[in-house]
Amino acid sequence: MALGLGQLFYVLLFVINGIAVLSEDRFLARIGWSVQADPSGFGGDSQSVKFKIINLISAVRTLMRIPLIAINIVVIVYELILG
Repeated sequence: MALGLGQLFYVLLFVINGIAVLSEDRFLARIGWSVQADPSGFGGDSQSVKFKIINLISAVRTLMRIPLIAINIVVIVYELILG
């Protein structure tokens, strides 16, 4: 079983969906990865990996919300029609 482009697209879509549905109050704030819980303030440790991951999660949740809805609808219709 080879990993083709179709399966790679599905994996990428599932990972982005997983990031998009992370709850900041329930999950991210508890582990200290909330945007509001970042104590760095002005000129803090803005180059750390943790800070970059927090910004990536926030950007995915903000920017990809509407496109993910459309992409998920297209994938669902594709799977229903062509199985």
